[in-house]
Amino acid sequence: MRQAGVLDVGCHSALLTVVRRRPGAVLEPVFSRKVRLRLHETLDRKGRLDRAGVRSIERAVAEAVAANPPLRGQEVFAFATSVIRDAPNRDAIIASVARTTGTRLRVLTGEEEARLAYVAARQWAGPAAGPLLVLDIGGGTVEIASGTGDQPRTVHSLPLGARRITRDWLPGGVVTSQRRLAEIRKFLRESLADVPDLPQAGPGVRVLACSKTFEQLARLAAARGTAPRTGRQLALPRLRASVTLLAGAKPSRRGKLPGISRHRAEQSLAGALIAQALMEACGTDKVDICPWSTREGLLLERLSTPHTAAARPRTAD
Repeated sequence: MRQAGVLDVGCHSALLTVVRRRPGAVLEPVFSRKVRLRLHETLDRKGRLDRAGVRSIERAVAEAVAANPPLRGQEVFAFATSVIRDAPNRDAIIASVARTTGTRLRVLTGEEEARLAYVAARQWAGPAAGPLLVLDIGGGTVEIASGTGDQPRTVHSLPLGARRITRDWLPGGVVTSQRRLAEIRKFLRESLADVPDLPQAGPGVRVLACSKTFEQLARLAAARGTAPRTGRQLALPRLRASVTLLAGAKPSRRGKLPGISRHRAEQSLAGALIAQALMEACGTDKVDICPWSTREGLLLERLSTPHTAAARPRTAD
């Protein structure tokens, strides 16, 4: 039975996931190991990771791979997300991790992350799904993809991630004034307006949101609203209300709100502002939450592609 493994090293964790495919099941979990990271605390104003941050990556990767998942000799595809990909000292980080752990992290282009998120969302939505518009808010970038088939027709990757907007516009996650909020909204609106051929949620298009940011915002909105309360859908009016709530709370308080994790509390307001701007720019008043994204797209392709080619997504190396 075919198995596949991916080690996903991001701002908040290093997550090793091993899955297999059985008849009637797209992805069946075999093994998972998560090691917590707090890389956002080790970044300077230019996005460079300090030595403490690099050491924490080395420890997390070593701990994750030491778990020795049952992959029967097959390679684990280890990749780093935008917090490492976009760091000015990226090459030094990757070299240090490889030297210390024996694992060389690869970095995917933003467009490849968008493509893989779409692949995952398409599989998750099922064969009956029609046209899809997929939105993914990461820490450094936002990915947008749309299409009608197994592969997207259009992909975009924009430097509008929640961590980046927090760093550039909301240091410490703190709102200084209503004017500042208006400036952020204007910046996001104009940035999205400048995107050529930005996909729109026209008739018959299902909009899927696949990121922790959207998941947590949906849970927050569900806890404060009326039915449905599942947190599997996010409506624009509730999102706007959540922006107001988050803007009026300090990061320490946000981490105690339903759905908002403590380690993402500082950037939760930026994430909500980005989500609102995305939904408005793409012309949708609601999104369905998809639990699969880039990582699952990689796993799906590694399970369905001959092993010699399965580990060859487009990288930014």
